Amino acid sequence: MRKLFFAVLAVFTASLSFAQDDAQKAEELKALLGPKADSIAAIQSRIDAIQGEIDGLPGWRKGVFGTLGANLAGSKNWYAQGTPNNSSGSIGITLNGFANLDREKFFWRNSGNINAQWVKLDNKDIDTDDDSFNGTTDVFNLTSLYGYKLSPKFAISALAEYRTSIINNFNDPGYLDVGVGATWTPIKDMVVVIHPLNYNFVFAENDAVYESSAGAKILVDYTRSLGAVNFKTNFSTFQSYSSSDLSNWTWINSFGYTLWKGIGLGFEFGLRNNKQEGLANALLTDANASFDNLDNDIQSYWLFGLNYSL
Repeated sequence: MRKLFFAVLAVFTASLSFAQDDAQKAEELKALLGPKADSIAAIQSRIDAIQGEIDGLPGWRKGVFGTLGANLAGSKNWYAQGTPNNSSGSIGITLNGFANLDREKFFWRNSGNINAQWVKLDNKDIDTDDDSFNGTTDVFNLTSLYGYKLSPKFAISALAEYRTSIINNFNDPGYLDVGVGATWTPIKDMVVVIHPLNYNFVFAENDAVYESSAGAKILVDYTRSLGAVNFKTNFSTFQSYSSSDLSNWTWINSFGYTLWKGIGLGFEFGLRNNKQEGLANALLTDANASFDNLDNDIQSYWLFGLNYSL
């Protein structure tokens, strides 16, 4: 019994000794870690400063990010719903790209946005229904802005912006704004365009509803990449000098968060107000519709899904 006691005591003493050694070693390592962490922080600070200088150099800045959303489903003999045998699905894709050139005396900023979505509902019990994917949301925007700098934050500028749809009714309607005025860049990656001399060309088969006119163009764009986050907001409005019925505005916001090797989550939503489009849609069901009796609702769309950035 005495031998067993001394054996246990020896093991406990040895364990306590090892524990004390480990604790002492941990404290020594922690003491070494402090200066190393400070060194890493200092190195990262220098890296960030160098990257900031690189980003500040004049030259091209390019980028692309987009979102893909998809949902496919089907049922067989699911009697709780009105169409027990069906296959359904929705597919949506957005792309946002930019190519900006910045020089000492001028800049040239180009951007594009595409949002296209398709849906289908195929009732297997009806042979004559449509079993294909049909376009729903359909957005296509291109913008090109040139500015001659009068100061680091102010320039005289010329803008061309084209908006239409691409799945259905390409260029019907289509809008082309061309104008000149001034551009203000209050902070990095933000552009505010004010063009009092602008003409809004409208292309459409229905000449009775759609009309081109002169007016003022205002555009605000902010595109930024912050680590794993890509963000873009774009507000574009045309205010007609002829009639407020010919004015319109569109506001599109896109977000992307990268999780792994360029893949992440993305979200985009857009709002639009356009009386000409509202009237054209109302005339499909009401021949007496006019600008005077039009209930012009705000248009909107959204898409959430996987995101990929380049």
